[in-house]
Amino acid sequence: MSELNKIACKILENGKGILAADESTGTMTKRLQSVNIESTPENRILFRETLFSSESMREYIGGVILYDETIKQTASDGKKIPILLSEVGSLAGIKVDTGAKQMAGSPDEKITEGLDGLRERLKEYSKLGARFTKWRGVYNISKKYPSKLSINSNAHALARYAALVQECGMVPIVEPEVLMDGDHSADDCYNKTSEVIKKCFEDLILHNVDLSGVILKPNMILAGTNSKNQISNEDTAKLTLKCLKESVPNQVPGIAFLSGGQSEIQATENLNLINKFNDTNFIMSYSYGRALQQSALKHWAKDIKDIKGTQAVFDHRAKMCSLAAQGKWSSELENK
Repeated sequence: MSELNKIACKILENGKGILAADESTGTMTKRLQSVNIESTPENRILFRETLFSSESMREYIGGVILYDETIKQTASDGKKIPILLSEVGSLAGIKVDTGAKQMAGSPDEKITEGLDGLRERLKEYSKLGARFTKWRGVYNISKKYPSKLSINSNAHALARYAALVQECGMVPIVEPEVLMDGDHSADDCYNKTSEVIKKCFEDLILHNVDLSGVILKPNMILAGTNSKNQISNEDTAKLTLKCLKESVPNQVPGIAFLSGGQSEIQATENLNLINKFNDTNFIMSYSYGRALQQSALKHWAKDIKDIKGTQAVFDHRAKMCSLAAQGKWSSELENK
């Protein structure tokens, strides 16, 4: 077992998953404004520290993806955030891409940037305590898209990123997200997601990336948000498993799903069914942002000094996700 494989497995062991707290300042500002809280560096770290110091971190959260601002911030007790996380048994990760920008040659699609100067930034993040990283490629579905240009360009960028991350001794999370936006069918999502993931691994192999030290962060197979032909949670689970079995090499230790705009309950129930049906060797867990934080954020916004109350809401959500990652979730436990 390589060191990279050990890190990847530690993050996802025993029903643990990943808290995606890597919202950019712009995205976090929108989230805070949606609950009428001013977006200041102090408020951003206050909310995140409230989650990071909750009891559920030790049991249910194996890793936290941070943003550049957060990994450099100090908690109220004077500790750096990666130290705070390590004390509760969670590894610090870092989002390293600089965002999805309009693609030259196909302006309705996006290409993720951030490769320039990445090797140097990775060294800095490693010194700050990061043990894993994340890079997100985004693909929209329509009759024309995603184009070959988008699929090939984003796969190439993800592979170059992953190779640099492993060179620096960290585990890359590879996140090719086929978006839910649109009126496409679940079959369209299945076909495009399969094509995207297969191309990503083709390029990862070309760049000599150690697949046993990679975590894949894919979308689940869903019909588009505006589709009239929504599918059941059981069908989502079965199609998602079928897609991954056909597209992901066996050396990959774990898959941590993104929630991608699903509600907290939907993301939990779908993950639970995926694990009930899981007949692979892959660990199937979660790397959720909104689907772990939304209820806690709403509670916190009512009284930002009610730390225990906010943590209780977050603890429940994290426990439910962890149960789902083991196929043990139920609506009865959800509503206890």
